[in-house]
Amino acid sequence: MSDDKTIGEELSQEEFLARVRTARMSDEELARRYGVDGRPAADALAVEVIHQRLESLVYPVLSMRRSVLPPAEALAWFPAARVELLFGQVERVGRTSLDLAYYLCVHSPDVLRALPDAEIPDWVIELLAIYDHQGSQGGIRALQRVAEDALTRRAGRDGQRFADLAQVLDAFTTGLAGRRLRLAVGDAAYTDTETLFVPAAVTRFASRAENFRLYKCLIASLWAQNWFGTWREPALEQLAPYADRRRALALFAALEGLRLDARISAELPGLARDMDRLGDRPPLPPDWQDAAARVYAAGADAALSWTLAAELYRAGTAPLEPLCYQGELQPERVAEVMAARRAREREQFAAALAVIAAEPANRPGVAAGEPPRFHLEREPADDWPDGVAFALVLGDQPVQPVPGMVQLMQSVVQDFGHIPDAYLEAAGHGVYQRRPGTARDDGAPAPAERDTFIYDEWDHGRQGYRKNWCRLREREVQPQADGFAAATRHKYRGLLKHLYRTFEALRGEERLLKREPFGEDPDIDALVESYADQARGLEQTDRLFQRRRKLDRNVAVLFMVDMSGSTKGWINEVCRESLVLLCEALELLGDRYAIYGFSGYTHMRCEAFRVKTFAEPYDTQVQDRISGIRPQDYTRMGVTIRHLTRKLLAVDARTRVLLTISDGRPDDEDGYRGDYGIADTRQAILEARSQGVHPFCITVDDQAQDYLPHMFGPAGYTLVEQVAKLPYRVADIYRRMTG
Repeated sequence: MSDDKTIGEELSQEEFLARVRTARMSDEELARRYGVDGRPAADALAVEVIHQRLESLVYPVLSMRRSVLPPAEALAWFPAARVELLFGQVERVGRTSLDLAYYLCVHSPDVLRALPDAEIPDWVIELLAIYDHQGSQGGIRALQRVAEDALTRRAGRDGQRFADLAQVLDAFTTGLAGRRLRLAVGDAAYTDTETLFVPAAVTRFASRAENFRLYKCLIASLWAQNWFGTWREPALEQLAPYADRRRALALFAALEGLRLDARISAELPGLARDMDRLGDRPPLPPDWQDAAARVYAAGADAALSWTLAAELYRAGTAPLEPLCYQGELQPERVAEVMAARRAREREQFAAALAVIAAEPANRPGVAAGEPPRFHLEREPADDWPDGVAFALVLGDQPVQPVPGMVQLMQSVVQDFGHIPDAYLEAAGHGVYQRRPGTARDDGAPAPAERDTFIYDEWDHGRQGYRKNWCRLREREVQPQADGFAAATRHKYRGLLKHLYRTFEALRGEERLLKREPFGEDPDIDALVESYADQARGLEQTDRLFQRRRKLDRNVAVLFMVDMSGSTKGWINEVCRESLVLLCEALELLGDRYAIYGFSGYTHMRCEAFRVKTFAEPYDTQVQDRISGIRPQDYTRMGVTIRHLTRKLLAVDARTRVLLTISDGRPDDEDGYRGDYGIADTRQAILEARSQGVHPFCITVDDQAQDYLPHMFGPAGYTLVEQVAKLPYRVADIYRRMTG
């Protein structure tokens, strides 16, 4: 009951019986407490019926100390339809915790009194999310404060929640220029230059449309810090001389807010109009007029904002209040993330230059052993930071960047405003082969990568997500330099010749286009239809030809390889052999591809193993990682699909394919078995498809027909009944999927 002595504390039998007796309220008391009109609803259920239904839902946890009779008596005053809704929610909660379901029964009259029917299911999802992270005690506290929460919800009923808009806002963020930025809920609105942190809910305005607009403008303002160079000047160094760093940072933030608004207005006028519609821009004080005019100028940058901040600081000027869509500046978090990214990207840049320099076609007339000399040429480009692109030149010859290098160059330009000369040195053998976590050339340890990610998980029992439930960590496969790739090439040398011919034909494949206005040959079908139209007095078409056009392949494929313990033995071996053969064929075809393994143990230790990223070449190091793929723990698929979908979306490609190679159904400890795991995997696949990714599964499980059609769809998987045939089948399946 709502007046339990303490949270979760049990009563003695005597206390319980006394409470049951006194809980039988009079009609007047029930009316006063539950806000009804002094008599039961006309269609109310009988107390006995309600009591029996509640007991059937939570009977395993009932005892002499626990009864659902008092809430049943109170529920009899509510309309039957509302009570039926309550029964459904108790059953929903009971699939996760019968103990929490009992307490929901106890507090059910308070829930019905406080919340309208339309809000109860969402509130129960929030209750279960609290239970996931705080246990029974947190859930009971949430039930006890349902009336207070209802007031808050009522005040923000026209607000917007990030969880409801995540996919829309993520698509909006993807459409903005620059490096791929993640969205996440944070304790404040700010960016660390790789993630945009936004509030969990926005309730500032009385209109849902206005609150949605506020989310968009907030994201755009945080993105502008990255794109227009707010962090190119090291903020912690700039703040060091000030006695009052908080005030100095507030002055700089206000100046940057003015500058970024001006840049957005010039380059994205639609967003600027959205910002103006939010309507909280006060007139500038007189002592800010001159500084504002200077940062509004086209050539203003962050360095100017720091200079003006120093002048305003010395003059004793008060900072401006930030506008509703302007987030905070958190230089400590930015410094940490930028330092790790700059070190990582410098090594990636050097490795990419080494690949370019190693290509003989890029070095005509250059003697072997002569160090490559790269430089950059500037050219205008709207889709680069500051409107300037950098073309790569080796010697005096322009060269084509390797896949992923353009995005890498743009990211470097975002951080510096240019590409430093130190980045134009190709990696030597030692740098290129260095593993993460080993010592750098200068003896310092390599910076740690931010490789831990949090994801929701679908709970089919509650028909909602477990919020921030899965913790996934990216790891690198431990390489095995045992010549496995060479041995595989020798073992399947006959098959490789066939694959080379097949993929070579695919690379040069042509498509016949019909009903064209011009072409090499007449289109007989179109001619017949045109003649028929003429006979009926209709206007004839001029599309009477057919022509052949070479297929333009713009494909990105990510291979998701099962590394669960059930693959131990020859299944693991043939999976690795299949990957080697695929890589050999794909190198000829030219499609962009990456390889990640997956395994894990419970929702707190999900793991994605990097074998090959999109930016990496297929070299000895990748071949050794393929050889190093070894069985690990369990098969938690949903979180890995969500993680790898995000990686695919970061690749600029017309066709994105997520190809899973697995030996069985989803499985893990902590309840991720049977219907639960299958439902979560299916939900992750639906999420991927809704974002333009094409998931497909190759399995060797002879019972796959029982669950894969439900997970991937009837055309979304294929069964290789004999594991030994996998190397022969996987390349053919790939060709049919992407051809």
